[in-house]
Amino acid sequence: MSTRTVRFGHYLAYGSNDFLGAGAMAVISGWILFFYTTFCGLTVTQAAAIFAIARLFDAVASPLIGYLSDHFHRTAAGRRFGRRRFFILLAVPLLPSFSLMWIDGMSFWYYLVTYVFFEVVYAMELIPYETLAAEMSPDYKVKAKFAGARILFGQVSAILAGVLPGRIIEAFGKSSAETFFYLGVIFSVIFMLVALAVFTFSWERPREEIESIAVDRSDQAAWRRLTQLYSDLIATLRIRAFRLHLGMYLGGYISQDIFNAVFTYFIVFALGSTVVTASNLLGTMAFAQLVAVAVFIPLCLRLHPAPSYRIAVSLYGAAVLLFLGLYQSHPVPAWWIYVPVLIAGLGRGGLNYIPWSTYNYMADVDEIVTGRRREGAFAGVMTFIRKTSQAAAVMGVGVLLKAGGFLSDQSTQSPEAVRTIVLVMTFGTLTLLAFGWLVSLRFRLDRDTHAVLMREIQRFKERPDTVPDPESRRIVEDLSGWRYEELWGKGRASTKLPPAATGAVAAPTGQE
Repeated sequence: MSTRTVRFGHYLAYGSNDFLGAGAMAVISGWILFFYTTFCGLTVTQAAAIFAIARLFDAVASPLIGYLSDHFHRTAAGRRFGRRRFFILLAVPLLPSFSLMWIDGMSFWYYLVTYVFFEVVYAMELIPYETLAAEMSPDYKVKAKFAGARILFGQVSAILAGVLPGRIIEAFGKSSAETFFYLGVIFSVIFMLVALAVFTFSWERPREEIESIAVDRSDQAAWRRLTQLYSDLIATLRIRAFRLHLGMYLGGYISQDIFNAVFTYFIVFALGSTVVTASNLLGTMAFAQLVAVAVFIPLCLRLHPAPSYRIAVSLYGAAVLLFLGLYQSHPVPAWWIYVPVLIAGLGRGGLNYIPWSTYNYMADVDEIVTGRRREGAFAGVMTFIRKTSQAAAVMGVGVLLKAGGFLSDQSTQSPEAVRTIVLVMTFGTLTLLAFGWLVSLRFRLDRDTHAVLMREIQRFKERPDTVPDPESRRIVEDLSGWRYEELWGKGRASTKLPPAATGAVAAPTGQE
């Protein structure tokens, strides 16, 4: 592993990339459905079709990009630019495609093509980027700081995604599709700058170290490599800590996707306010999320991730119930809405930071199971699941709104449609939060258990025939979901599906 010193500028450059990672998702989840149905003349069914078709492309693109970034060091371009950083550089001139999504008056096919194209470019940049924290340092605290820097910038981008539409509307004196095009242009410029910063101020493992921990498949047929690609991706789900991590991640993020997709409708139609007000509230919420991330970084180090996650869930859930109370008591003084907005922001900030902090350690758990480093495979799975879950959430909101009587291009909605908006935003969000809470009760990866994990990895490398102490054995088996005798590639973790076992989501048999 590289021993280069990580300085403040490296944290800054690395974290800035979440202007793209979180910023693009914040704009899309908060505004795309509203934009399509209000300014583009698309029905909610057509919008849902765009999201569904994009996921079919992504099912191939994201895993392929992750696989390529794990093996790209064997190419001339990979040796010159880096197996990860090459893709980041390649994405830079393609990122302005984000602004093309926000042009009104075009056909369904135009919106489909522009959405799918940006999604592929987004994956091409983000998947290699998500491996860099583990590439640049093995230290638990350094990885936590990388995650903190990333999410802090992500919250700043969420503030921009929330407040810029309102500011643009005020500047041009009207609420029109031009608002969103200018928003797309601004974010496109930011995306290009931060991608260049990451490429310039990041590094990867030395090539000789990569060769020592990666399996050489240069003699395999192309079809066999493709099979191995999906085998590696499926194998990531056989790591217990990663499965639990995904459960917490999805509980925290899908709950926000549902909330974001319907929040503007809630403010405009349920509370009778305006798009500018919705924009201001989203900006206020994002500012509270920024403050919350700064609080949750040390909280996670002190209380550990899972308990901190449950605190964040409690705050966000309480805020959602307050939103429901405001609707039932409507009309109420306008400033009251800022109370649940701020509380929601505090909870959402924690939910945004904690999963990405724990994600940086997943490849370490995988290494003790397989003896390999597959950060690209994990990043591919994460990006695919993130984009798929967000699209499913937005699609689901669209379908439910249509079923509830919502009509596009209407300044008012029926009472049935308004009730549907309220129910989706409150009960949909709370259901996913409850799921994440339950999963967090089984998640035990923290600073102390990670230290044990790293010691055991080192023991496998230097003294593979020695016997671990019982506590270390218990911790590693709990994190991995595999029996100790089958770790370090002995249980064929990359090819066999382990059956369920007592005390774990799944544990392997190691039998052929």
